[in-house]
Amino acid sequence: MLMRIIPFLISAVTSIALIIIFNTKWVLPAPLGKLLAPQQGFWQNAEPANASFSADMKFDQLKGKAEVYFDERLVPHVFAANETDAYFIQGYLHAKFRLWQMDLQVRSAAGRASEVVGEIAVNHDREFRRLGMVYGAEKSLQKMEADPLVKATCDAYTAGVNAYINSLTQSTLPLEYKLMGYEPELWSNFKIALFLKYMSYDLAARETDFEMTNARQFFSKEDFDLLYPVIQDSLDPIIPKGTIFSPPGVIPRVPATADSLYFSPVVNIDKVNTPDAGNGSNNWAVSGSKTESGAPILCNDPHLGLNLPSLWYEMQLSTPTFNAYGASFPGAPSIIIGFNDSCAFGFTNGGRDVRDYYEIKFKDESRKEYWFDGAWKQTEFRYEEIKIAGKPTMTDTVAYTVFGPVMFDKSYAGKRTDNKTNYAVRWKAHDSGNEMLIFIKLNHAKNYADYQEAVVNLHTPGQNVIFAAKNGDIAIRTQGEWPAKWKGQGDFVMPGTDSSYMWQGMIPENETPFQYNPERGFVSSANQRPVDSTYPYYLGREYPTPRGVIVNRMLADTNKFTADRMMKMQTDNYNIFAEWARPIFLKNIDEAMLSKNEEKYFRMMKNWDLRNDPASTGATVFVLAWENLRPVVLDDEFANAPSPVMSPFESTLLESLLRDSAWKFIDNISTPGKETLKDICLLAFKNAAKKLMDAEAAGKLEWAKYKDTHVDHLTKLKEFSSLHLPIGGGTNIINAAKDNHGPSWRMVVELTRETKAYGIYPGGQSGNPGSRFYNNFVNDWAVGKYYSLWMMTKAEAGDSRIKWKMNFSKS
Repeated sequence: MLMRIIPFLISAVTSIALIIIFNTKWVLPAPLGKLLAPQQGFWQNAEPANASFSADMKFDQLKGKAEVYFDERLVPHVFAANETDAYFIQGYLHAKFRLWQMDLQVRSAAGRASEVVGEIAVNHDREFRRLGMVYGAEKSLQKMEADPLVKATCDAYTAGVNAYINSLTQSTLPLEYKLMGYEPELWSNFKIALFLKYMSYDLAARETDFEMTNARQFFSKEDFDLLYPVIQDSLDPIIPKGTIFSPPGVIPRVPATADSLYFSPVVNIDKVNTPDAGNGSNNWAVSGSKTESGAPILCNDPHLGLNLPSLWYEMQLSTPTFNAYGASFPGAPSIIIGFNDSCAFGFTNGGRDVRDYYEIKFKDESRKEYWFDGAWKQTEFRYEEIKIAGKPTMTDTVAYTVFGPVMFDKSYAGKRTDNKTNYAVRWKAHDSGNEMLIFIKLNHAKNYADYQEAVVNLHTPGQNVIFAAKNGDIAIRTQGEWPAKWKGQGDFVMPGTDSSYMWQGMIPENETPFQYNPERGFVSSANQRPVDSTYPYYLGREYPTPRGVIVNRMLADTNKFTADRMMKMQTDNYNIFAEWARPIFLKNIDEAMLSKNEEKYFRMMKNWDLRNDPASTGATVFVLAWENLRPVVLDDEFANAPSPVMSPFESTLLESLLRDSAWKFIDNISTPGKETLKDICLLAFKNAAKKLMDAEAAGKLEWAKYKDTHVDHLTKLKEFSSLHLPIGGGTNIINAAKDNHGPSWRMVVELTRETKAYGIYPGGQSGNPGSRFYNNFVNDWAVGKYYSLWMMTKAEAGDSRIKWKMNFSKS
C-alpha cells in the first residue's frame, strides 16, 4: 500500500505548489519538512495491504462491554449492551475513518473555512454567517439538549469522536491535515447541530427570489406566466391526481398591495454559494401484492454531490433495544437511511421554497433602526469574527430583523448596482429543530404507528419519507414544517416594511400529504410536485417531473417484482424526457438540409433506443441538440434582461413546443423575418453538430466519455479522486448520474422473514487515500453492482466474512 500512496503524494505535493502559485483551489501546504518527515509526515498514512483493524480499547465513558466486527468491506457491525455505548462507538469509528471530512463539513457550515485556507474563502464564510447557519444551529442545539434522549445520544457520540481525537499524534493525523497544515479541534454537540444545518443548506436553501424578481420586472405578466407556469402538463404527483384534500386549516391573507410587489426594482446580487438544483433522489416501496416473495420491497437512492470521502458511512448498530443497518452520516449519530428487524425507511428531498427575502428600510447608515408596521423598530446585531489564516481577523457586523439576518447590505453587496438596498433572509432552518429525533425513532420503529411518531420530528429540510414493514404496510409522507403561503408568496423579493408579507403560519400537520397502503400497491417520489392543483396551499412554481413519470410507469407494471428487478430499475438509463422531446427534432428537421456530418449525427439520434447507456452515441447527440435548442428559442427574448434572471425550466420549453408549434417565443425578435419551429430546430441541430464534431475528434462521442462522471476528493486534488467513470444515466433519468452528482447510496430492501438487502455507494469506508478501502466501491457502483447488506447476528461472530474485531470496555 506504500507504493500506492507515494506516487499520489508526490503528485499531490506538486499540485499544491502549483495551486498556491496560481491561487486556484482552497488548499494550503504544510511546511515541507514536516510533511516529508519520516516519523510524522505523509509516509505514516500509507496503510499496509495487510493492515489489521483489530484492537482492544478501554474508555472511562463506556458503561459496559461492546464488540465491533468488521467484514471484508470494512463495514462495522457494532454490538453493545446499551444504546449510549453504541453511539459512543459510532462516534469513535466515524472519527477514526472520516475525521477530516467531518471537520471540513462543519467548518464550512460555520463559515470558518478562512481559518484554514486563507482569504480566498472569506466570501464563502461571510455568506454562510449572514445566511444564519450558526444562528440556526445555536437555536436547534438548545432544543436538542432539552430532550433527554437526544442529549444522551449526542453526548455519547461526541465523547466517542473526542476519544479518537485525543488518541491522535502528529504521525497518525489524517493525511489532509498534514497537507493543509492544521490540526483537528475537539467535537461538540453544537457541531452535530451545525452538520444538520449543513444538510438543510444542501437540501432546503435553494431559492430564486432575485432571479424571479428580475424576470417579473422585465417581462409582461402574460409572458411571465407563459415562461414560468405553476403546474406542468406532464405532472404525475407523489400523491396521485384525484386525491381529495380537506379545506385548509390555515388561510393566508393576501396583502392588499401584493400586485405592486410584482413591480419591485431590478436587483443585482452575486451569490457565492448555490445548492445544486439536482439535489434530489428516488424512493419507492411496493406492497407484497406486487412482489414474487409476497413481502414489501423498499428502494432509495439519494442524489447528491459525489465526493471522496463519501457523504455516507455504512454500518450496523445493534443493542438490546434496536438493531439497525444502513448509511450513516459521519458527523451525526444513528442510521439515516436503512432498515431494522421490522421495517425499512428512506428519504427524497421535498424541494419546497422555505427561504425568502425581504427588502429592509433602515433609518440611517447606522442600521440601528428599521421601518416596520408604521414605526421604527430596534435592530439587533451579531458580530461575526472571521479568522483568516495569515491575515488579521475580520469582524462582520450583521443586522438582525424580525425576518432574520440582513444577508445583503452595503458592506456585502456582491455585484449589486445601487449600494442602497438591504435584503433580510427568512429561512425555515433558522428555527429551532430536533431533527435527530426522527432518525433515533426510525432506528427503533417496529410498525406504521412508530413511523408516524418518528416523522413528525422532521421540520427542515422537508423530505418525502418512505416506509415499509414486514407486516405488509407501505407509506410515504411529504414531511416537513412548510409555510402556508398565498399564491406567489416567496417567488419574489417582498417588502420588509409590512408584516402582512410575513409567513402567517405553517401548514397543519394533519394536512401533510401522505399515502398509506394505497390501492395501486406502491408509493414513490422522485422530487416531483407532491400534489396536483387541488391541494389548498401554494407550493411554488416548478418541480422536476420526468423521473417521477418513468418511476410510476415502471411500478404500475403488473409483472411481479423481485429485489434483482429493483436493482435493475434503480440503474435504468431510459430517457423519458428524450421520449417526449426527440419527436420535435425528427418532425421538424429536413435531412436534405443537413451536411454529410450533420446527417450522420441526425441518424444516430433517429435510430437511438432512448437509453443513455455508457457506449451510446445517440444519447450524446440528443443531449447536445436539446442543449442548443433553448438558446436558439429564448436568447433573443433574454438578451436585455437584468442579471441575475431566472431561466425557464426545460419542461416549460418542451411542453410549450409540444402544445403550440407557433409558440410566440419561437420567432427571433432580433431578425426581420419570422422564424418557425422548423427553422429553430434546424439551427439548433447545426449548432449541436459543431460540438459533436469536436467531441468525436476528442474520442468523446460515446455518452459516458462525453458526460465524464467523476468522484472528486473534497480538496479537488485529482490524485485522490476517481475520474472518467464508465457510467450512463444523467438528468431526467432514474440513474441520475451526472458529471459529479448522482446516486450517492443505492439501497434495495426486501422485507421477507429474514430481510434481504442490497446496497452500494461511490466511495469506500476509509477516508484515507492511502487505504485500499478508500474508493474500492466506486468501480462496482459505476457498473451497477450491489453488495449484500449483511444484518449480522452475534451468533455469526465466527463467520468467514468477519476479518477484524475491536473490543471496547470500561477502563
